Amino acid sequence: MLHDILSMVFSEAFLSSSIRLASPLLLAAMGGILSERSGVLFLGLEGFMLLGAFFGFLGSYYFGPYVGILTAVAVCMVISLIYAVSTVTLAVNQVVVSVSMNILALGITGAYLRVLFGAHTHQLTTVRLRVMEIPLLSSIPFFGAFFRQNLFTYIGYLLVPVVYIIFFRTKWGLNIRAVGENPHAAETMGVNVSRIRYLSILWASAFAAVAGASQTIGNLGIFVDNMIAGKGFIAFAAIILGRFHPLGVMLTVFFFGIVDAFQLNLQAMGSSIPYQFPLMMPYVFTLIAFLLAGSGKAPKAWGVPYTMEK
Repeated sequence: MLHDILSMVFSEAFLSSSIRLASPLLLAAMGGILSERSGVLFLGLEGFMLLGAFFGFLGSYYFGPYVGILTAVAVCMVISLIYAVSTVTLAVNQVVVSVSMNILALGITGAYLRVLFGAHTHQLTTVRLRVMEIPLLSSIPFFGAFFRQNLFTYIGYLLVPVVYIIFFRTKWGLNIRAVGENPHAAETMGVNVSRIRYLSILWASAFAAVAGASQTIGNLGIFVDNMIAGKGFIAFAAIILGRFHPLGVMLTVFFFGIVDAFQLNLQAMGSSIPYQFPLMMPYVFTLIAFLLAGSGKAPKAWGVPYTMEK
């Protein structure tokens, strides 16, 4: 059994599945990190991923996968304005609003699924984006798995340097970090705190939508109730464990992808271990990672509503 597990872990197929499973987390985390660094706690990643998964599926089902992605992003950005108005303009407790958004997303997707498609006895499916192989790079032994993925994975790859450049090489990134650390000081320097936080929330919701759509359009081609199943919370945890830094978040996300791939492959191998235990692994390892690594240094104004001084 041990030999079979080691052979599985060091196979190219395992690497490929780890990358594929990490991609939704990477997309959500690279969006969420801007909101977190601006001082807005975006625990609603789970809900926006679920909305993205449903509306991405809906758009793809009727008009094709690319329209599905645009539909998911548009709907999530509109709904995120409720979150932004509540947390930034009205200064409502951000944890309460986040939990409310997650419940709202669960209700919207469940209700519209039944209104539009009824109580089907068969599983609805849609067109999935195909794997895109990059010439030459995809033929590299073992590591070629990085270059045989779908569009969502490549977007995730690109977002890491993009977010890094935004944070550390642009004025917008400097303003985001300033607002997250000390919004009062940022305001005195002429930074529009509300505008920065609104834009950060819109960015976070957009890529949470893409992350959710990657589940329906990129991986499975189906939608079922609550199919995100905690991935948004794991992406949120990855932001904290990654010390709110794009590179740290990327490494943390890939670790969670490996854990998820391991538990799925372990079940596929026909292990005598009850399937409930492998299913718990991503969440258990998240808790263990927090215990061992801690939460890191959060922005000083993280989760604190800001009221403009008059």
